[in-house]
Amino acid sequence: MRNPFYRLIYSFAFLVHVCFSQEESNDITSEEITEHIRYLSSDRLKGRAPGTPGSKNAIRYIEKQWKAAGVLPAGNKGFQQTFEFTSGISLSGYKRLRINESRKTFRVKKDFMPLGFSAVGSFSAPVVFAGYGFGVEDSVSWNDYNNIDVTGKWVLVFRGSPDGSGPHSPFSGHMPLRKKYMVAKDNGAAGIIFVNPYNDDNLEEMIPLRYRQSSSGGTIPAIHVSRELAQQLLPENIVLDDLQDELDSTRSGVSFDLGITVSGAVNLRKKKSKGTNVLGLVHGDGSSSEVIIIGAHMDHLGYGGDGSGSLRPDENAIHNGADDNASGTAGLLELAEKLAAKPLKKDVLFIAFDAEEKGLLGSKHFVDNPVVDLENVVAMLNMDMIGRLKDSTLTVGGTGTSPLFESLLDSLQKKHQLNIAYSKEGFGPSDHSSFYAKDIPVLFFFTGTHEDYHKPSDDWEKINADGEQKILELVYNVTTFIGALEERPIFTTAGPKKRPQGRRRFKVTFGIIPSYAGSGPGLTIDGVRPGGPAEVAGIQPGDVLIKIDGQDIQDIYDYMHRLEGLKKGQGVSIRIGRGEETLELFVQL
Repeated sequence: MRNPFYRLIYSFAFLVHVCFSQEESNDITSEEITEHIRYLSSDRLKGRAPGTPGSKNAIRYIEKQWKAAGVLPAGNKGFQQTFEFTSGISLSGYKRLRINESRKTFRVKKDFMPLGFSAVGSFSAPVVFAGYGFGVEDSVSWNDYNNIDVTGKWVLVFRGSPDGSGPHSPFSGHMPLRKKYMVAKDNGAAGIIFVNPYNDDNLEEMIPLRYRQSSSGGTIPAIHVSRELAQQLLPENIVLDDLQDELDSTRSGVSFDLGITVSGAVNLRKKKSKGTNVLGLVHGDGSSSEVIIIGAHMDHLGYGGDGSGSLRPDENAIHNGADDNASGTAGLLELAEKLAAKPLKKDVLFIAFDAEEKGLLGSKHFVDNPVVDLENVVAMLNMDMIGRLKDSTLTVGGTGTSPLFESLLDSLQKKHQLNIAYSKEGFGPSDHSSFYAKDIPVLFFFTGTHEDYHKPSDDWEKINADGEQKILELVYNVTTFIGALEERPIFTTAGPKKRPQGRRRFKVTFGIIPSYAGSGPGLTIDGVRPGGPAEVAGIQPGDVLIKIDGQDIQDIYDYMHRLEGLKKGQGVSIRIGRGEETLELFVQL
């Protein structure tokens, strides 16, 4: 329902705004937009990966433009707000694998490869074959651990399922490596060894060593071995392919001791990188302490490569990211220049976020370490990929996060010759999500994906600068309207405040907003749902979930695995960290 109060305020404020805006409408120009994007997406900046020389050039360019416009520095050090994050993982030191007391050692990368979530250190334990490593007790029943004790032993398991890796298999939720890892750990295994089934598309390829921002290091080793090495782990009279045939035909577990010991060492080193948000402030007229935030991420994928997010991972080429998101960054520069020339009642804080492509790390760092009181932030406007306007159609997300937004946009779209497609949800794949999680009204401006998305071909020549100019004039009008309001926009919840989990469906929920950027151990809680089980139990934002019913929680993957085993109405004890304290709480689901 549209709020009559907003209609009244809007009628007056919009008329005032139109009178002042006509004279300045040419301040945002397609020529300047093109100039900004052309530089930011040039080969000279080499894809603007966080912490690289190209990223530093982008930062200097933004600072130079803002200084010239009279925008004030608002970071912790000038315009900059820096933060550290883990950007990758690599092999380090001594790596080996040996069967029994044999002098033969197997070679890393050729014969075996640690997984990115593996524990590190030296290990030695007997080995058990445990089929596909399932512990399934839902629509189908298949437990490879029922008739064997794996306590203190390695488990050798096939990747995938008897149905291959198809998403429609009843085993689809049980195929992920982390899922099988958790099942093995819960059954007391000392480590897990994965081998490809013979029908795998990449039969002899090792799983690449990758780091995920949402994953912390595990507590038991996890390695992937070649089929040749796996065959050497089996007794002489047993063939690896025959084992798979038996599993696939009977669709039931086959488990047994292999009568050997595998010893080895895994050493992994996490690579630390520095991200830098760039913050500029335009003060209001002093009559209000409220703040409007306008943001856009400035980073992109660098040279791409495996694990970068590139849709051409085999191409080692500069990903210039003209639309994603030099277009949004150019928008920040243009809007800051225009608003600095004629300040509003409210302050406007401009933020060029870093490491968005790594998992919204820059915006997450900002909301956890704000330079302004978040209680004073009345709205966050986010621009991500606004350079490919087609058929005058613009998508605006977050319109359900305040009852004011759709009425306002309805009134503006004809003036700007735009067809606006509304998406009510506050959560989305960009930096506004970090603010929505803090109960701040958000709008997300987006012209849509295209064939060059996350590819080296996202170049400045394909930008629709005239279309972006229209969008920026719209964002400017939205900003000036909010800036003129006497009452702040009302926040309303519009959809979940966390990343959807694909096909997974849990029977219960804690009612928490988990952090996807934490590095563990433990799961940091960004927020709690009012009236949900977590809030009733006394859980607070900022708490770190350490255990559920005595079982360790290392990261988001552990948390989701534990949720799968819980039922509605069940009560569970949990352990949380709160500052220097450790608390035991009880959650009724």
